[in-house]
Amino acid sequence: MELKVSTRSHAGHTVMTIVGEIDLYTAPGLQSEFTRVLQESPTTYVVIDMSGVEFCDSTGMNVLLSALKRLKERGGTLELAAPRPAVRKILQVTGLDSVFTVHEAVPGKLLTAEPKG
Repeated sequence: MELKVSTRSHAGHTVMTIVGEIDLYTAPGLQSEFTRVLQESPTTYVVIDMSGVEFCDSTGMNVLLSALKRLKERGGTLELAAPRPAVRKILQVTGLDSVFTVHEAVPGKLLTAEPKG
């Protein structure tokens, strides 16, 4: 399955919306998108809208952890929003729900951000 990623940035924060499955085949593309966002923007606050993610394996979780680490290194934060039950279960089983801040939905103040792709 194809993975689609779009980003919206506004006032130092970025919302990344991911749709599809994050697995061994799609994770490199997601990693590249994180790299692009971090290189092109001084953003320090990233929220990943996972409402469209149907599946995420350990490779995908590693990409998210890597992005979290890179943002923390520059004094930033990465949070997850609206994971579906299957993804939420993976977060709980792996203990990553205590590593990431997980929101029920994308915080309202971020929904005003301009789309970038």
